[in-house]
Amino acid sequence: MKDISVLELKSLMDSGAALNIIDVREPDENAAFNIGGQLFPLGKILSFQLEDIDELKDEAVYLYCRSGKRSLQACMILEQAGFTNVNNVSGGILAWQEQIAQ
Repeated sequence: MKDISVLELKSLMDSGAALNIIDVREPDENAAFNIGGQLFPLGKILSFQLEDIDELKDEAVYLYCRSGKRSLQACMILEQAGFTNVNNVSGGILAWQEQIAQ
Protein backbone atom coordinates (compact mmCIF):
# COMPACT_ATOMS: atom_id res chain seq x y z
CA MET A 1 0.00 0.00 0.00
CA LYS A 2 1.12 3.51 -0.77
CA ASP A 3 -0.01 6.88 0.46
CA ILE A 4 -0.83 9.56 -2.07
CA SER A 5 -1.56 13.20 -1.32
CA VAL A 6 -4.68 14.93 -2.57
CA LEU A 7 -2.45 17.15 -4.71
CA GLU A 8 -0.85 14.11 -6.35
CA LEU A 9 -4.28 12.57 -6.98
CA LYS A 10 -5.61 15.83 -8.43
CA SER A 11 -2.60 15.98 -10.75
CA LEU A 12 -3.30 12.43 -11.95
CA MET A 13 -6.97 13.30 -12.47
CA ASP A 14 -6.05 16.44 -14.43
CA SER A 15 -3.75 14.41 -16.68
CA GLY A 16 -6.78 12.64 -18.11
CA ALA A 17 -5.54 9.20 -17.12
CA ALA A 18 -8.17 6.55 -16.49
CA LEU A 19 -8.16 6.09 -12.72
CA ASN A 20 -9.91 3.72 -10.35
CA ILE A 21 -10.97 6.06 -7.54
CA ILE A 22 -13.09 4.58 -4.77
CA ASP A 23 -15.00 6.50 -2.10
CA VAL A 24 -15.36 4.30 1.00
CA ARG A 25 -17.63 6.77 2.83
CA GLU A 26 -21.37 6.37 3.35
CA PRO A 27 -23.92 7.42 0.68
CA ASP A 28 -24.95 10.59 2.54
CA GLU A 29 -21.31 11.71 2.80
CA ASN A 30 -20.81 11.02 -0.89
CA ALA A 31 -23.94 12.99 -1.80
CA ALA A 32 -22.74 15.99 0.22
CA PHE A 33 -19.33 16.22 -1.50
CA ASN A 34 -17.80 13.94 -4.09
CA ILE A 35 -14.65 14.15 -6.22
CA GLY A 36 -15.93 11.62 -8.74
CA GLY A 37 -14.97 8.36 -7.07
CA GLN A 38 -17.07 5.22 -7.26
CA LEU A 39 -19.06 4.88 -4.04
CA PHE A 40 -18.12 1.61 -2.33
CA PRO A 41 -18.76 1.94 1.43
CA LEU A 42 -16.26 0.48 3.88
CA GLY A 43 -18.94 -1.89 5.23
CA LYS A 44 -18.92 -3.79 1.92
CA ILE A 45 -15.15 -4.11 2.09
CA LEU A 46 -15.23 -5.23 5.73
CA SER A 47 -17.67 -8.00 4.81
CA PHE A 48 -15.61 -8.95 1.73
CA GLN A 49 -18.42 -8.11 -0.72
CA LEU A 50 -15.82 -7.29 -3.36
CA GLU A 51 -17.42 -8.67 -6.51
CA ASP A 52 -18.12 -5.16 -7.90
CA ILE A 53 -14.42 -4.23 -7.76
CA ASP A 54 -12.79 -7.65 -8.13
CA GLU A 55 -11.65 -6.84 -11.67
CA LEU A 56 -9.40 -4.11 -10.23
CA LYS A 57 -7.14 -6.53 -8.31
CA ASP A 58 -4.14 -5.90 -10.57
CA GLU A 59 -4.82 -2.22 -11.31
CA ALA A 60 -3.98 0.91 -9.36
CA VAL A 61 -6.83 1.74 -7.00
CA TYR A 62 -7.10 5.04 -5.09
CA LEU A 63 -9.25 4.98 -1.96
CA TYR A 64 -10.49 7.96 0.01
CA CYS A 65 -12.81 8.76 2.89
CA ARG A 66 -13.38 11.79 5.10
CA SER A 67 -9.97 11.92 6.79
CA GLY A 68 -7.96 8.95 5.50
CA LYS A 69 -8.59 6.53 8.35
CA ARG A 70 -11.38 4.42 6.86
CA SER A 71 -9.62 4.34 3.50
CA LEU A 72 -6.43 3.15 5.22
CA GLN A 73 -8.42 0.31 6.78
CA ALA A 74 -9.97 -0.47 3.38
CA CYS A 75 -6.52 -0.53 1.76
CA MET A 76 -5.25 -3.07 4.27
CA ILE A 77 -8.26 -5.34 3.73
CA LEU A 78 -8.00 -5.10 -0.06
CA GLU A 79 -4.33 -6.05 0.13
CA GLN A 80 -5.28 -9.12 2.18
CA ALA A 81 -7.86 -9.93 -0.53
CA GLY A 82 -5.16 -9.91 -3.21
CA PHE A 83 -5.28 -6.37 -4.55
CA THR A 84 -1.75 -5.54 -5.68
CA ASN A 85 -1.69 -1.73 -6.09
CA VAL A 86 -3.79 0.09 -3.48
CA ASN A 87 -3.25 3.75 -2.65
CA ASN A 88 -4.63 5.60 0.36
CA VAL A 89 -5.48 9.26 -0.24
CA SER A 90 -3.89 10.93 2.80
CA GLY A 91 -6.18 13.34 4.61
CA GLY A 92 -9.22 12.35 2.54
CA ILE A 93 -11.98 14.77 1.65
CA LEU A 94 -10.99 17.12 4.47
CA ALA A 95 -7.56 17.62 2.87
CA TRP A 96 -9.15 17.90 -0.58
CA GLN A 97 -11.50 20.64 0.59
CA GLU A 98 -8.68 22.46 2.38
CA GLN A 99 -6.07 22.25 -0.36
CA ILE A 100 -8.03 22.06 -3.64
CA ALA A 101 -11.73 22.97 -3.38
CA GLN A 102 -11.26 26.35 -1.74
